Amino acid sequence: MASKLVLRLNLLGLALVVVVVVLGAFTRLVDAGLGCPDWPGCYGHLLWPNDSAEISRAEAAFPDTPVDLDKTWPEMVHRYFAGALLLVVAGLTFAAWRSKGDAPAASPEHARRIRTLTTALLVLIICQAAFGAWTVTLKLWPQVVTAHLLGGFATWSLLWVLYLYQGGGRSLWISHAAQTSLAMHARFALAAVIVQIALGGWVSSNYAALACADFPTCYGSYWPDMDVGAGFNIMQSVGPNYLGGLMDNEARVAIHWTHRLGAIVVLLVVGALALRLRAGNPRLAGILGALLLVQLTLGVLNVVWSLPLWVATAHNGFGALLLLALVTVNFAPAKSSAEAPSRAAAESRESISGLADTGNAS
Repeated sequence: MASKLVLRLNLLGLALVVVVVVLGAFTRLVDAGLGCPDWPGCYGHLLWPNDSAEISRAEAAFPDTPVDLDKTWPEMVHRYFAGALLLVVAGLTFAAWRSKGDAPAASPEHARRIRTLTTALLVLIICQAAFGAWTVTLKLWPQVVTAHLLGGFATWSLLWVLYLYQGGGRSLWISHAAQTSLAMHARFALAAVIVQIALGGWVSSNYAALACADFPTCYGSYWPDMDVGAGFNIMQSVGPNYLGGLMDNEARVAIHWTHRLGAIVVLLVVGALALRLRAGNPRLAGILGALLLVQLTLGVLNVVWSLPLWVATAHNGFGALLLLALVTVNFAPAKSSAEAPSRAAAESRESISGLADTGNAS
């Protein structure tokens, strides 16, 4: 039964990580990253100061950071959901190591792979907790903020890979022959999207999203004045408060414009992969192409609509979904060439039915 517990915790973790990633984006976009100047509490509170007496005491204890209730609650809600995810991943890891591989299709190699993935997830989520603390204590140092974003996306990806290895998402699997023929292209596309996500994190952490206010040009030019060296200086000093960013405009233009150029590379590479993937799995190809177009559209709207909150938050979310689609192409188990889609659907229904029966029995 432990394997079914692993699957249930896996699904709960996937639901939680969606909330954590979206809340993290929302917190960053409303400039609430320093809504609480301490960690893990908020002005010494388990939640946040609410009434006038609590606010007065909090501001006396932290005179340089007045209480802003519009920023305290997003920060703390995000922390509590992240803490819940940590507990679920810890339980997931424990259940995987306790599993005896009692599922009919289980094998020692399969069990070892599940244990490896869950252990990697636990290590990653602990590192994420540390980066969350450093985000506050190092006052939004861009390197830490960007690494924290990448860690969130990596957590989501590993949880998804774990789900795939337990038989989930079977309709998105592709044949071994298609995996082999697309392997190099798929890896390059995945790498391109990871780099683009890192660039997006660097844009956000250095407040460069509106460095170019026009589209498709930047200040009317296709090669604007920019300072690439300053824009990608990863040796920024630790200590200043980076809320609002400290770079001059030419450095921010360099970051923004590089992210736009990266979007063109992603469009070409991932778009070509989606076209080639149609023979291997038309459904996955359609999902990949649709996510690519939505993500590019949201990126353009961020500029022309001056970064509305819902568009910027959706841009983060769809970026994660695009990454998951490429993770599926690269890491999903291969579907046997002899396996008919109807059989795959039947097995998926049997798996769901088995989980339901277990739940009823408990």
